[in-house]
Amino acid sequence: MFLARAIHFDESDRNVFHSPARTGEWAISGGFEFSNWSDGDLVGKARQAFANGWLGIETFGRVTFVAVTRIEPQEYDALLSHLARHFVDVYGAPSLDVALPVATEELAQMAELCADHAPNTVLTVLRELGPAGVREQYRFIEANDAALDQFAIHGSLDEEPHAH
Repeated sequence: MFLARAIHFDESDRNVFHSPARTGEWAISGGFEFSNWSDGDLVGKARQAFANGWLGIETFGRVTFVAVTRIEPQEYDALLSHLARHFVDVYGAPSLDVALPVATEELAQMAELCADHAPNTVLTVLRELGPAGVREQYRFIEANDAALDQFAIHGSLDEEPHAH
């Protein structure tokens, strides 16, 4: 079975997210966090977390890039319990028995997303808030296609072009 781990190509996540995920921690989409959001919530670092952040399941911080990785059954079971506990502690689920099916669905969705991709495939997420709620789109960058310059941003958007 495959899931995804948080990866960092540079230090930018430390600057763009209130709470960045730790490199190497398991991650899921975490779109449930935004289910009750409106346009007024989409400002600053919260907007960045909404627009492009995966949710680390250990720290519950956000990360821009994740990579497909094999997960062992006992690791998966531990994540399931940890996520269910998070739903009780943070989202007010009445019990672990109630939270467990929701946690199971979140992990299953991520496992399904990763299932058809080779290890080390990099994934990104793009979220939009529309009339029907949160919409997520995913991009996959195969390990052999990924080059550092695909992730590096050179210059700034407000630079004037150089005349030659």
